[in-house]
Amino acid sequence: MSDFLGDADFELYRKLIYDASGIHFSATNRSILESRLKERLREKKLEGLKEYYQLLLADKEELKTLLDSVTTNLTRFFRNQPHFDALEKYVVPELIKIRGASTDRKLRIWSAGCSTGEEPFTIAMLLKEILPAGWACEVVASDISLKSLMVGKEGFYPESRIQGIPEAYLVKYFERKADGYQIKDDIKKLVRFDYHNLKNDSGQRNLDVVFCRNVLIYFDEVAQKATVERFYEAMAPKSFLFIGHSESLFGMNTKFEFVKTDWACFYRKFI
Repeated sequence: MSDFLGDADFELYRKLIYDASGIHFSATNRSILESRLKERLREKKLEGLKEYYQLLLADKEELKTLLDSVTTNLTRFFRNQPHFDALEKYVVPELIKIRGASTDRKLRIWSAGCSTGEEPFTIAMLLKEILPAGWACEVVASDISLKSLMVGKEGFYPESRIQGIPEAYLVKYFERKADGYQIKDDIKKLVRFDYHNLKNDSGQRNLDVVFCRNVLIYFDEVAQKATVERFYEAMAPKSFLFIGHSESLFGMNTKFEFVKTDWACFYRKFI
């Protein structure tokens, strides 16, 4: 047991974070919480955990900062390529077919837990490439990490972060800068970054595709199910959900159908 974060304080903070975000801390990732709390106490020049806890109760912005610090922002462009192959070769053609003779020619996509923006920009670039003439898309990108959202809004990535982008995309959609690459405006304008806590309803409706990959693993079963149900409500009658490669809705009582394609597996809302 840590001298800094005793069992009673761990329970107190674990419950506060869970109630605020659905993020679940267990004994295995307790050390992450401990190191983040130490950082915040140093930053705020506070002596003890009790004092910081009172601050969190009184200051919503500081609570957001703590939640930001405990999330992991691991991402990259075209991460898990089979998902993007399935989007291109199955999901988008299906959505165009479903839309039929409708005059609505816009696809609405949500990248939930978008981190520093690589996923929503990948989606936007891909759709820009494959959508037929007369079709448009809008991508909402949300995260609980304000720091990550600021990187995404800026749309600038150092050389080390552009691995995985096909050369043709890099030339077409990025501008070379001295120490990295800047996303061009015609892609930036397709993506709207927004702070959102998945514990709450986003207010979005009629979404065609939701990407929420490698986020549910931070939630316990109750929070996972509540989040997935909110996705269901936000999605159009015939729409698609992508979750992480190692995540699954099996054993969870949801209305989503499992879809297995030649490229990847994902879920469908089909009413």
